[in-house]
Order: sequence, then C-alpha cells, then structure tokens
Amino acid sequence: MKTGTTEPLGAATPQIRGTTPAQAVETFLALLQDRLPAWLRLLHDLRPGHGDVTGNLRPVALAGIHYYTEIQAAALPAFVSPILTVRFRQAMRESELGPEGEVLPLAAYLAGEQELGRVRADVHPESSARLLLAGCFRHAYYEIFTGADSEPSRPDAAEAIVRELRLDP
Repeated sequence: MKTGTTEPLGAATPQIRGTTPAQAVETFLALLQDRLPAWLRLLHDLRPGHGDVTGNLRPVALAGIHYYTEIQAAALPAFVSPILTVRFRQAMRESELGPEGEVLPLAAYLAGEQELGRVRADVHPESSARLLLAGCFRHAYYEIFTGADSEPSRPDAAEAIVRELRLDP
C-alpha cells in the first residue's frame, strides 16, 4: 500500500494499487449494483409452504457467504478514511442499497413459514433474518482475512448457520 493525499485538507489516505479512494468507492458501488439484484432475487423468490424451511435456507446461506465474500473484499477501500466512509454512506443512501433490502424479504419468508406452523411460534422473523445474514457476513469476513482453509467450508458453514437458528417447531 502506498499513502496518498487525495483527500481534502491533506488527509493521508492509503491507496490500493494506484486506485484513488473515490475510484474505490465507485468500483464497489458498481460491483454492488451488479451483484445485488441476483442476491435479492434469491431472497424474494423464497415461497412459504414450498420445500422445507431448512432446505430452503441452506442455499440462501451459502449464496450469502459467496456474495459477502466478494462484496466485502471490494468494500474495504471504502473505509480507509473517515471522509471516504462518509462519501460511501452518502452513496449508499442515494442509491437505496442499504441492508434492509436483504432483511425484509427474508423476514417476510420466515413470517410466512411461521404462519403455516413451519417455524417456531416464539421466533422473531426479522431477528432471525438478521442473524442468518450476520452469520454469512461473519464467515465471509474471516475467510477474507484468515483464508478459506482456516474456516469451515462454505457449505458446512451454511449448514451450521441455518441449523443454529433453531427454527423448527
């Protein structure tokens, strides 16, 4: 990494392989806009009453791990300075690409399964959706920093994430 002074007021900002911080944010947002639709489609395509809940959620967790691994690696340059982080947050708000877009369809699926008696009555669908996504995000994060061989395999991690939600009635 080399240090550049491309920020206002001369703030030192690490640059990744010659990419300016602004370019890093733009690259991340472009990747997010490319990958997010397929990820959201997977979440929106979940249908209560079809298949079994665990069987439906395992591929979601696995896809989440893949998605977050790719997205997080590209997002890291967006957090190299406070000024850049503020720019990133503004861009996310303006593009409406925030996390609720992931949480709400998954929570709606879980609520639908709960109404059918296929998810425990004491489960909070939105919290469970957030926990599933957080488990995927966490696995991806550690895989990026410590290597895939230091973590359970992605399929094993997806299985464990879904199992430990303990959704079955």
